[in-house]
Amino acid sequence: MSEEEWAFFERFILAVRAPNGRKPTNHRPVLDGIFWIARTGAPWRDLPAEFGKWSSVCRQFRRWTLA
Repeated sequence: MSEEEWAFFERFILAVRAPNGRKPTNHRPVLDGIFWIARTGAPWRDLPAEFGKWSSVCRQFRRWTLA
């Protein structure tokens, strides 16, 4: 994701806080991981470590999908 694209999406993503009041985390690697999965068609378990744990990225994708 380019810097311009991230600048656009960042305000929407960081505006949402967790129900427990935690500060929002950096979701850019998560979004990049989701885009990588969508672009390659690879299974979640093949997600490169640079995007974070595959299970965490998958879980966040699921949360956003259900929301």
